[in-house]
Amino acid sequence: MDKVKVGVAGYGTIGQRLADGVALQGDMELVGVADLAPTLSIRALKERGMPYDLYLVEGAERAQFDALDIPVAGSFDGLIGKVDIMLDSSPGGVGLKNKTLYEQKGVKAIFQGGEKNEVADVFFHGYANYEKGLGANYLKLTSCNTTGLIRTVDCLDRECGGLRKVAITIIRRVADPGDYHRGLTNALKIDKAPSHQAVDLMTIMPHVEATGILVHTPVTHGHIITVLASGKHKISKDMALEAFARQPRTRIVSIDEGFLGNASLFRYARDLGNPRGDMYEVALWSDSIVESGDDIMYAISIPQEAVTIPETMDGIRAAMRMQATREEGTQATNKYLGIGKWRK
Repeated sequence: MDKVKVGVAGYGTIGQRLADGVALQGDMELVGVADLAPTLSIRALKERGMPYDLYLVEGAERAQFDALDIPVAGSFDGLIGKVDIMLDSSPGGVGLKNKTLYEQKGVKAIFQGGEKNEVADVFFHGYANYEKGLGANYLKLTSCNTTGLIRTVDCLDRECGGLRKVAITIIRRVADPGDYHRGLTNALKIDKAPSHQAVDLMTIMPHVEATGILVHTPVTHGHIITVLASGKHKISKDMALEAFARQPRTRIVSIDEGFLGNASLFRYARDLGNPRGDMYEVALWSDSIVESGDDIMYAISIPQEAVTIPETMDGIRAAMRMQATREEGTQATNKYLGIGKWRK
């Protein structure tokens, strides 16, 4: 079988990681990435020896790239014509405009969480509804928080006899590392309830009632989510811990090991030598799992810059019918990304 040809639109925080993720997949080929300006990310790409071909979107000024000796392989339209599927990580709203180009070329596309759900045929998650994405032309990924949240909620739902409802609290980082547009602040900010993550979870898993509160915090390295889950039957701490331990993209950690919070996890990822300090797995504190009557409560950490990459690879597999089931699709993604190697 020929490798599936993939392009990436937008080489920012997510686009860089999407490109790296595709490049690691043994059954996919990264044709190139597209962007508008010679950003620091593009300059770093050039300094790394241009491992990926660069294409320019409409409105880009070629002279700016030439002045920096940044090689350009062609236009965005040319990239679209060479691929089977595009991964669109453009700024919110731009992906919807790009969809017209994809439709004209008969190319499939996967959009990231910043786009509205209406841009796609299927609101997608690799574990919760993989089969709904089979053969679809346009998929949209859940946000970083929703992606990690659904991994654990879906895990309990499948492994512990089903869930009735969940109540979540999200302690959300205010910006990605290096972003300045949010300003410098020393305050917490609360959003109106319910949070979109709870609404999105119900869109993916309509049989689970969800509600949630979101609080913005002046930090950059990751979110923390607490979840109170109500099962159809009582879920004990041991049942939950055993179930979570079987979820490939969930890493069990503890405070006693030194994982005191989001900064500990980011530092550990850097110490592991992970590129950019990324971690694909969500971390779940065993110390946080407590029984509350028949309910179970736990806390997870979301590495917002990298957590959606595995599910996007799953999306390619579903849309291109590379694997027919969630088990086969997610296992292939995990193998190529090296997810779960720490378990050995």
